[in-house]
Amino acid sequence: MPPPEQTPSQSSLPEAAARHGAQVLADAAARARDIGAAFGALSAPSAPSAPSALSAPSALSAPSIPPAPSLPSPPGVPSSPVMPPSPDGPSVGVAPPEIDLARILRGPSGIGTAGLRLSLPDEAPAPAAATGKPIPGLYHHPIPEPDPVRVDEVSRRIKSWALDEVSLYPDDWAEEFDGFSVGSYMVGCHPDAPTVEHLMIATRLMVAENAVDDCYCEDHGGSPVGLGERLLLAHTALDPLYTTREYQPDWAESLHSDAPRRAYRSAMEYFVQVGSASQTDRYRHDMARLHLGYLAEASWAQEDRVPEVWEYLAMRQFNNFRPCPTITDTVGGYELPADLHARPDMQKVIALAGNATTIVNDLYSYMKELDAPGRHLNLPVVIAEREGLSDRDAYLKSVEVHNDLMRDFESAAADLAAELPLPGVQRFLRGVAAWVDGNHHWHQNNTYRYSLPDFW
Repeated sequence: MPPPEQTPSQSSLPEAAARHGAQVLADAAARARDIGAAFGALSAPSAPSAPSALSAPSALSAPSIPPAPSLPSPPGVPSSPVMPPSPDGPSVGVAPPEIDLARILRGPSGIGTAGLRLSLPDEAPAPAAATGKPIPGLYHHPIPEPDPVRVDEVSRRIKSWALDEVSLYPDDWAEEFDGFSVGSYMVGCHPDAPTVEHLMIATRLMVAENAVDDCYCEDHGGSPVGLGERLLLAHTALDPLYTTREYQPDWAESLHSDAPRRAYRSAMEYFVQVGSASQTDRYRHDMARLHLGYLAEASWAQEDRVPEVWEYLAMRQFNNFRPCPTITDTVGGYELPADLHARPDMQKVIALAGNATTIVNDLYSYMKELDAPGRHLNLPVVIAEREGLSDRDAYLKSVEVHNDLMRDFESAAADLAAELPLPGVQRFLRGVAAWVDGNHHWHQNNTYRYSLPDFW
């Protein structure tokens, strides 16, 4: 076994990074210290080919990740220790090296770094044993089976939270809750989470978001009528109301009035104990985007109108999974600084990831939605209606739309990885790619919820 790599010198940075400012770079390097020691020096250029695909990290147990900041733990569960910041910071007074794109995408090497890489095609992880069939022709990357020990523990904890802390659902919903397999979902999407407590941050938020969708919009009593009011009041569980002393108690009491608000309130309380002010504000912003998308879809339902395809895709950029990958750094136990997260090229990567993963949901849930009462809008339904295609041809065209979005996502991520080869940026991009791949894995294998049409 080769010895571990030495911590690389951080005395030089690419020109693009240098332009961003010494202070920001020092902060980014310090925040990304959890993997900084795993990176080797950037090599000389070697005429990179077309951007290669970003695929999910390898098995969950593989990464050796330094301890993350302490999280609030349930009674009897020890918290993770705090890792002090590295005293080393970058300097920008030297000539920047050239960028080797392939080296950047390969990521770190050495002991314990296998799960922190942007895998190239010849390094693709071994696929998991599938219980469901992938959609033929759908562009995706297989991932290893999520760690069953973590899956079981997350599943146990999230059900306890749902039942004992927020009274999320009645007894007759238990089978559906178990069938959602949220433990497998979140473990597969966040392979670099250092502890189960970190995974629970994402898991509570996912379950709370699903409760709002089901109870306000979809299966369990949802309706487009009055949706705006319900979403606004629920949003105050994420983004608190500041009002007069006379009316504050009424608002506080309202947060316990229904299951979605109880879930939002509790999940956000856990999140703010871990996330920085920037991370929590980022999440609130993306949840407002999600709620805006819900309202657009509701308006079409009230008008009984099928939107144009481009209008539907615009709605899906808001009503999508974006709040989930946007917090990949919080779940990973580190922080991508606000000004790096807010860069237009980073926002493009996150938006494309959300768009692609949401079309995955449209495709896998197609049969489920056909069997539900009423007309459910999804991309195949909209394309069939607006472009006059058969159900089969509209579905197959939707697969191609997804594939185009995936390739655009990977190209944008590869460009940004080359532009900013900072450890924190690299890890965040890998985290988003892992979420994309884990999302597909869950949809493919959740045969309790999903089945494929007979179009092949």
